[in-house]
Amino acid sequence: MTADQPVALLVAGPTASGKSALALALAERFGGTVINADSMQVYRELRVITARPSVAEEAQVPHRLYGVRAAAEAASVAWWRGEALTAMAQARDAGRLPILCGGTGMYFASLTQGLSEIPPVPEPAREEARRLLAEEGAPALHARLAEVDPATAARLRPSDSQRIARAWEVWRGTGRGLAAWQGGAATGPAPWRFAAILIDPPRDALRAAIATRWAAMLDGGAVEEVRALVAQGLDPTLPAMRAHGVPELAAMLAGRMTPADASTRAILNTGQYTKRQATWFRHHALADVSRTHTIHARIAGMAQFSESFVADVFAFVDRMR
Repeated sequence: MTADQPVALLVAGPTASGKSALALALAERFGGTVINADSMQVYRELRVITARPSVAEEAQVPHRLYGVRAAAEAASVAWWRGEALTAMAQARDAGRLPILCGGTGMYFASLTQGLSEIPPVPEPAREEARRLLAEEGAPALHARLAEVDPATAARLRPSDSQRIARAWEVWRGTGRGLAAWQGGAATGPAPWRFAAILIDPPRDALRAAIATRWAAMLDGGAVEEVRALVAQGLDPTLPAMRAHGVPELAAMLAGRMTPADASTRAILNTGQYTKRQATWFRHHALADVSRTHTIHARIAGMAQFSESFVADVFAFVDRMR
């Protein structure tokens, strides 16, 4: 990182912490372009269930990489990194500050730490991974993975179906484990200077926000959105089909879960996920960002804070520029 490199701001934090509200306020104040760094908000069919910025919010300042991918097309970290770098360059060329906003730690790490070069996986390996996941379930496939690629298996939770299937297909398709491929970054850190604002709210505030947001999603058409998604008949292992709230509402629509149980389960699962996000951001995703400003509150809007708090946040961004 050198002084002559362009500057980008990362706005990170767990689900429902208020990242979008803060990014919008910063983009308005500093002439920024908000670039999506959330792995589920890239899917065009998932506006409501992922709490994407509204049409009105997107019209206030430039927004990029929101709703740009079909749910049938799995988005990879490598794909996102390439798209994000293009969007960042376009913002810079337009004289705007790139503001990357999201909760996907691997996306941020791909920029600040680099990305390993994994060769394309043959389709038969992908099909095998999906078949085993559907037939045996994630814990059993995780046990299989532990036998052939213990280094990767040790990094994964036995319930993390998406990452277990990915690890299995990489091992089957390349003959080498995912951890081994990731051992050396073939793509280095992006040639930018990064500063970050980490939103790290108290757990009770985040739990309340998750429940409130879930109710707003239901009122805003989440059930209809998931109904349309299910009607596509997509592979249930696709990332979009695993977005928080989608499996629960899909089960409700199929009659396998009551509305009350679906809501309880979705809120609980989201809350558990935010714990993992918070840990990842504190210890991994932003590890190589030398300038990080942490906010221990949920952001509903800058008007909720004192003038001195707002001035402090703005001064941090001013200094990084």
